[in-house]
Amino acid sequence: MAKTPQSIMKDRFGEKSKLVEAVKGFLGEELWVARQSSDRGGSRGLEHVSNAKLIRLHDTFSEVKERFGTRAKLIDAILETEKRSKDPGLRKRYEAYPVPRLFDLYKSTLKRSGGKLESLSGAPGGKPARAAGAAPAAAAPEKAADKKAAQAEVGTEAAPKKKAPKKKAAE
Repeated sequence: MAKTPQSIMKDRFGEKSKLVEAVKGFLGEELWVARQSSDRGGSRGLEHVSNAKLIRLHDTFSEVKERFGTRAKLIDAILETEKRSKDPGLRKRYEAYPVPRLFDLYKSTLKRSGGKLESLSGAPGGKPARAAGAAPAAAAPEKAADKKAAQAEVGTEAAPKKKAPKKKAAE
């Protein structure tokens, strides 16, 4: 059974005020965009943010700090992955993005370019490593062949689908 955000918060931080303080620890560093909810008419603060969002923010900021150190280095990594490191307009646009959005952008551009996001534990993307020499493209035809072989054994080979006749327009 999956843990609730409140139980995760209590296990890792003890109480919500400690989680809020941990997230506020990233405010003064080079990771936080200098925007606040009061800029948009609200002034509720982090104390009124949900536990799930605070945990996501803390995890994202912690990982970005460990991998890159600052937002600027994260932006450099994104631009390098996109092969647009000399594009000042794109760099300026990315500088307005908050860290969670930048980190998601980094992960998606890395995936698009064929790279793998190495998790901090060593396995790519936090998933178990694939066996050496096993290509995902090679596995698909084997599965299809196995499926046909299983159907042939049972004698229920799939018949080709027939197209439905088109209806004629009423004149």
